[in-house]
Amino acid sequence: MSENPRPWAAGLDELFARVAARFGRVEPRRQARAYLVGLLAPVERKNGWQLAEAAGDAKPHRMQRLLNGVRWDPRDVRADLRDYVVEHLGDPGGVLIVDETGFVKKGNRSAGVQRQYSGTAGRMENCQLGVFLAYSAPRGRVLLDAELYLPKSWTDDRARCAQAGIPDDVPFATRPALAAAMLGRALEGGVPASWVSADETCGQDYKFRLYLEKRKVGYVVAVPGKQLLGVGIGYGDTGSRADAVAAAAPRQAWKRLPADDGAKGPRSYDWAMATLPPHPADDLRGPGGFQRRLLVRRSPAPDVQGEPDHAYYLCFGPSGTGIEQLAHIAGSHWAIEDCLQSAKNKVGLDQYQVRRYDGWHRHITLAMLAHAYLAVTAAHTPKPHTAWPPSPRPRPAISWHI
Repeated sequence: MSENPRPWAAGLDELFARVAARFGRVEPRRQARAYLVGLLAPVERKNGWQLAEAAGDAKPHRMQRLLNGVRWDPRDVRADLRDYVVEHLGDPGGVLIVDETGFVKKGNRSAGVQRQYSGTAGRMENCQLGVFLAYSAPRGRVLLDAELYLPKSWTDDRARCAQAGIPDDVPFATRPALAAAMLGRALEGGVPASWVSADETCGQDYKFRLYLEKRKVGYVVAVPGKQLLGVGIGYGDTGSRADAVAAAAPRQAWKRLPADDGAKGPRSYDWAMATLPPHPADDLRGPGGFQRRLLVRRSPAPDVQGEPDHAYYLCFGPSGTGIEQLAHIAGSHWAIEDCLQSAKNKVGLDQYQVRRYDGWHRHITLAMLAHAYLAVTAAHTPKPHTAWPPSPRPRPAISWHI
């Protein structure tokens, strides 16, 4: 924050004015603003007790009631958050990024909790999984939307769901389906974005890729080496695995290019790109046509960096999109990891003490609102101009781009 409190206080007033009406009466409106200010304040732990103390409350009841009792819809607030981000950070070259994060929990009463793999911890944990959507543009990156993943062990037990405040009309949905729903809200809500980036969970789901292809939205999504490539949208044969195709790439196909800066600073990798055969039913050619490609990233020093030797990406985008552009989109995925980490460290994204489904979404939404405020405030700080993203360079449509 600036040493002069007036500019950032005015910015916070402008943001909260957008969402104030979502809280109905004056009392919850004041409490929501106090919650938001507490998330932004240098409070050691952003839980109910300490946020209440920061607001001058003797007990946390009002904060808890805001999350669990007061009637307000966090999805309405997220729509306002989206408009705020578009106004201050929106750019036609923006990238929408999907990933998930784990929230380690004790017991079995928190909505959606079970023993499951958490990429955050890198192992099986008793945790909740949140699927998040981030937006990365030249002026900043920010969390835009979120959904709590509910395993089938939960949705198959409606009595257990009722105890955790999960409505009867909330069905089981895979993580890629949740991601597609968030992307739909963003795109229909006018978020300017040319590309989508996603991790392997979504990348290897052909329904997720087909969802974007039908909307002519470009994507660069991670897939495992065993991913079949036969016709690009979920069919194939055992001879067209991504790793097998990459192994046959000629030496001249590899190019040393930088990815995005990443958490560890600027990084360079060897990249190769191959055009995939179209499906017989495709209608992707002609003016403004699209192509599917396989993009492969090879680490020049896997033993030093501790990363896999190869990473694989399925890509879909305008014909003539160059390897430099696709490598940039692949490298931009780290932005959501940075957003999640900074939101946890700065605004208490993971420091909630709620068990109910609606309480989770409410805390997460207010934390994303606080995080967006920080991103927009940072965007108004003058910075040296940098070109972003690199301009696409037309490439001939050949199997391997040499």
